[in-house]
Amino acid sequence: MYSQNYSINSQLKIWMITLLLMIVLIILVGGLTRLTDSGLSITTWELFVGTLPPFTNDKWIEYFNLYKAIPEYKEQNFNMTLNEFKIIFWWEWGHRQLGRLIGLTVLLPMIYFTIKNGFWILKEYSLIFFLVCFQGFMGWYMVSSGLVDRVDVSHYRLSIHLFIAFVILSLVFWKFLKLTNIKINHINIQLNSIKFFLLLLFLQLIIGAFVSGMDAGKIYNTWPLMGSSYFPDDSMISDFFSLAVFDDQSLVQFIHRNLAYLIVIIYFYILYFVLKNGNTNLRTPIFIIGISLLFQIVLGVLTILSGVKMLYASLHQINSVFIILSTLYFLYIVKYKEAII
Repeated sequence: MYSQNYSINSQLKIWMITLLLMIVLIILVGGLTRLTDSGLSITTWELFVGTLPPFTNDKWIEYFNLYKAIPEYKEQNFNMTLNEFKIIFWWEWGHRQLGRLIGLTVLLPMIYFTIKNGFWILKEYSLIFFLVCFQGFMGWYMVSSGLVDRVDVSHYRLSIHLFIAFVILSLVFWKFLKLTNIKINHINIQLNSIKFFLLLLFLQLIIGAFVSGMDAGKIYNTWPLMGSSYFPDDSMISDFFSLAVFDDQSLVQFIHRNLAYLIVIIYFYILYFVLKNGNTNLRTPIFIIGISLLFQIVLGVLTILSGVKMLYASLHQINSVFIILSTLYFLYIVKYKEAII
């Protein structure tokens, strides 16, 4: 919401950009927590008491013994030492602390601005706080799925957790854009095609979380073929019509690959109309999306070919942030204009 009070706008923009950077950071740390298999190292929710890390050897042993009771340790990490446990513990602990800090960074300024400027602040920004709180609950709900009868968290819950993170990211960025009062006139681009493109990006995020949660990226490490053929040779077309299609590692990787190809096709469709329109205001944003998209594809291929090397996989995830943000910016300047579409 843009206010004519430039001082308030400036303060709100600083608030939103601070939140934006923190959310990008927690997405990065969350991805590394998953890639290092650290997410189950803390087996209790610890809503408040978990703020402080272990300071004594006895406390470390207590946390380690709790970890030893879950299937991941018993079936996969039974040779792990206490020092090795500390490494994965710090990733999960840091991820949780960032979540708490983000919650406070939403709540405290929201209270301050509401008292100072009125309840319109609460109305405008309370959804962000609600989603952050829900994300904390969803994070524990995800972790709890890996504490009994399985060595990893549910990829469905992981995908919801990641999806909510990007919803919060998008909402905060959209609020920031509205505070900038950007005005771009005489733009004539099909708005629905951009919305469809953004929808595909979010769908790809979900499928990407499936790939990560199931370790499906390690099934086929060839490109452009999956093994010796385009379609995975350990699956059949009829498997697509099974209710278990999203539990099949090979098919999930196949869907993730081909959804990327579809996204590229839609991008070129939008690019054609941008170039045809001749509005120079749109060229830089659409080229930024294209560069980010190209970088994402290269990183995706490198991730597959390397057998999901951590550096490539992490960059692949974090680059998705830039694709989403650049697309949101493009949507914003197309949507908020004086020309009729």
